[in-house]
Amino acid sequence: MNTATVALIGNPNCGKSTLFNALTGSRQHVGNYPGITVEKHEGLLHTHKHEITLVDLPGTYSLTAFSEDELVARNFLIESKPDAVITVLDATNLERSTYLVLQIQELGVPVIVVLNMMDEVRRKGIGIDLARLSALLKSPVVEIVARTGEGKERLLTEICKALDEKPQAPDILLSYGNDLDPVLVNMQERIQASTLPPLPPRWLAVKYLEEDAEILAQGKASDPKAHEDLLAMVREVAEHCQKTLDMEPASLIADYRYGYITSLLRGVVTRPTTTRFDLTDKLDKILTQRLLGPIFMLGVLYGLFTLTIEIGAAPQGWVEDFFAWLNGIVSTNLPEGFVRSLLTSGIIDGVGGVLSFAPLIMIMFFFLSFLEDSGYLARMAYMLDRVFRIFGLHGSSVVPFIISGGIPGGCAVPGVMAARTLRSPRERIATVLTAPFLSCGAKTPVFLLIAVAFFPDNANQALFLVTLGGWAAVLIASFCLRHTVIPGASTPFVMELPPYRLPTLQGMILHTWERLWQYVKKAGTVILAISILIWAGMTFPQLPAERLAAHEAQVEQLGQQAFKNDEAREAAHAELDNLQAQEALRYSIAGRIGQAMESVTSPAGFDWRTNIALLGGFAAKEVIVSSLGTAYSMGDVDPEESEGLSARLAKDSKWNKWSAISFMAFVLLYAPCFVTIAVIGREIGWRWAAFSIIFNTSLAYIISVLIYQVGTRL
Repeated sequence: MNTATVALIGNPNCGKSTLFNALTGSRQHVGNYPGITVEKHEGLLHTHKHEITLVDLPGTYSLTAFSEDELVARNFLIESKPDAVITVLDATNLERSTYLVLQIQELGVPVIVVLNMMDEVRRKGIGIDLARLSALLKSPVVEIVARTGEGKERLLTEICKALDEKPQAPDILLSYGNDLDPVLVNMQERIQASTLPPLPPRWLAVKYLEEDAEILAQGKASDPKAHEDLLAMVREVAEHCQKTLDMEPASLIADYRYGYITSLLRGVVTRPTTTRFDLTDKLDKILTQRLLGPIFMLGVLYGLFTLTIEIGAAPQGWVEDFFAWLNGIVSTNLPEGFVRSLLTSGIIDGVGGVLSFAPLIMIMFFFLSFLEDSGYLARMAYMLDRVFRIFGLHGSSVVPFIISGGIPGGCAVPGVMAARTLRSPRERIATVLTAPFLSCGAKTPVFLLIAVAFFPDNANQALFLVTLGGWAAVLIASFCLRHTVIPGASTPFVMELPPYRLPTLQGMILHTWERLWQYVKKAGTVILAISILIWAGMTFPQLPAERLAAHEAQVEQLGQQAFKNDEAREAAHAELDNLQAQEALRYSIAGRIGQAMESVTSPAGFDWRTNIALLGGFAAKEVIVSSLGTAYSMGDVDPEESEGLSARLAKDSKWNKWSAISFMAFVLLYAPCFVTIAVIGREIGWRWAAFSIIFNTSLAYIISVLIYQVGTRL
């Protein structure tokens, strides 16, 4: 059986990932491209003759590398040289989608053109002449509906045909007008006589005219003399175009490409004489209306939390019961000592506390996948732009914010990286600094824990308000930053709204599993390691010999006392053991650090055990739950205790409603985790990363103190 690599490329929201899921099913994995943090999706596709590795490239509108996603897609085509390239087009918007096809063909890569969403095309009464389009593009064209699997077999046939016949790239030579064509010829000749990267000379010349930063850097490194000669030609023609046309060469190139596409599609696409008002237009008149749109959006968020809490309560209890049972088994069968303490308090109660929220996280991710795949998240971004401009942000900031946890379950790391799409440095910095204020997937278990413990009858309302609080913090902090340390006017915002689609169950399950597995894997690796370290910090040093001797004396004295019954005797012994456990925990390194911080944190309602958990949260926010689980487990030595962590917190006299709200506010706002800090430093500079730690933690402390002090006095 032959092995082959096939690339899948297309615009964002064209249905590319849906097609990828339909072709590969569960035979896929997610990683990162070497040296960068852009996600890499690969899957296996088997035919009767081929074993194919299908690579889902990041969504991109062009091969001009303005962003890292575009650069990854282009470099994969150039460097990896896949055996075939499938270009997925939104058939409802062929003019925009075909732009990418032309760029790939200019690169000298043969493509299989896939027209997706043909069901919507037919519904709108649009006709597409596939044979004519295939002849004009000199490439096979296949129509599909990725959502339902329609056309999948025809596509597989074309893939096998391309792998067997290995067709040459189509000879398509676009004219860029009398102003650019002559200089392109001269540039091609100079490129052919140089030692520049081995790429199609005309494509390379066009990239120089477009001032593609990556290509210019490669040219300068490989042949400085040829590079300078080409730049001189570019400067000369740029001055000419500016004087005669008032345009830059890059704009002129884009105009001619779209002109070519318009003429190409003139005889291919036919539209009905009467415009149809389709379902997307009808829904948008309601869902994005100025008054009803935001109300509906808030209702969607509230419904998300309600469904998560209501559906997830039972499976969460099952997971908690399992870890309580496992703890009891280990406690019963192992002798008292460090090994039993490590297993029960460090691992089972620490990691188990995090994993007990996996059912709730899974349910939330499932509904989030529905919102994302249906196209509604793009509408949320569109509506929020109206508000963002007031606070000095750009509409494109909405996507990084949503990815970071604008809808709980995101992650600040990809959210910070998504801010690369912002062209204004000031707006990008403001977005990066405030994105960690939102409810990422790491913070969500903490909020669920506290909401279930202190607001059991209104947990969904508590989560809803925390989410709104995160958005409020983003806007207020952005407004302050944009009017002080990073001032400047907001830039205009343009956004594409994809049509509404009914997500496939398979796609939703795959997206949910992918995110859930990342959560579980983190609990089994990073959280496990940190939990063990925190357990060690809570265990050592041991109490001095005189304190242990004093405890033994108290136990002996208690044994000589008379009690009404055995239950009273056991209760007295348990209380004495718990007092010793509390004393041992206070004496440990972690306990001493937590107590030393109490003078600072007590105005916010935090005791020493809470301080330990918050310190662990600097590494990863999930550690807060595992640290609390370990701390409360080591402070309670009753092996028969089967209560979950939420119940233990609710019974602790050091906690109350206002300390719980203060705690959630602090977790929401304080310094990002180490990984996010590293990404912030790499994206916008280490000065800003340090500023993020100080600014976020200071703001969190001030807000938490205000909440606790005002609340306890009401």
